[in-house]
Amino acid sequence: MSKRISHSVLDPWLTIPLKNLYRWLPIPKRFPPEGIVFTGHLFAIAAAVGFAYSTEEWWGGVLVAIGVAGNHISDCLDGTHARSTNQCRNGGELLDHFFDPLSFSYWIVGMSVSIGRLDLGLAGVICLYATAVLTSIKAKLIGEFTLASFGPTEFKTLLVLYGLLLTAVTKNLISGIDALTAACWWFVILLSIGILQLIINLMTAVRDVNRHGESPDTSEWETTRETQ
Repeated sequence: MSKRISHSVLDPWLTIPLKNLYRWLPIPKRFPPEGIVFTGHLFAIAAAVGFAYSTEEWWGGVLVAIGVAGNHISDCLDGTHARSTNQCRNGGELLDHFFDPLSFSYWIVGMSVSIGRLDLGLAGVICLYATAVLTSIKAKLIGEFTLASFGPTEFKTLLVLYGLLLTAVTKNLISGIDALTAACWWFVILLSIGILQLIINLMTAVRDVNRHGESPDTSEWETTRETQ
């Protein structure tokens, strides 16, 4: 099993306090941690709907903030609950890592719908899954699952702020800017950060696997069907 190391700037301020609050939450000990994973995914779907309507309806931004925050809280608690109740399962971890990029892809699609820019949405999804694949392959090769300084927690924080900003704009609490312009600029900024980070992470990943990875795999593929 790969070690999990987070270099996140915000995790000490957001994620760790949430994990420390777990013991005070009325979660039944027999409740499966996979249920928390699915709950977080439902929050992600709600946020995606909010993103799609965030430039038109004031409640869209509210749904974004609630959905993204709920998804992050669930993501913080599922593993803590599994370890605290001795319910750690490989299947649960698989679901957790499977749903994480899927949730972000929902949000990217929702944002692209809200601004009418399919091209930006496609670029965002491609960048997201390239990052997810790179992270998984690196973890396999060096036995260490790492999160960057600007990782999921930081992106989710910006998305919550995005939702609150769009709510303020659509409710006319902020003047001098329209919701569509604000959403476009926010999307472009997030996409630019993601692409830049992907390039940097790719270069450092190649360096790290060459330095710290096990011996390169030189074996051939084994075929299960014999030629006649």
